[in-house]
Amino acid sequence: MKELLEVISKNLVDNPDAVTVTEIPGDKATVLELRVAPEDMGKVIGKHGRIAKAIRTVIKAGAVNSEKKVVVEIVQ
Repeated sequence: MKELLEVISKNLVDNPDAVTVTEIPGDKATVLELRVAPEDMGKVIGKHGRIAKAIRTVIKAGAVNSEKKVVVEIVQ
């Protein structure tokens, strides 16, 4: 899931070198922290959070076969 989030995010932003994804495993869920350059934050979130919601939907759909829930957090 980490690689999928990286690919999606790098294709959305102007500065793909600044994209980092940190995977934090937990008991019931895995958290993926997405960090992008401050000027690209709007491109990842989108109007009214639509792009962020779409990214989360794709990641959740990709994680259906795994036992754990996958949560995407966009942080600065």
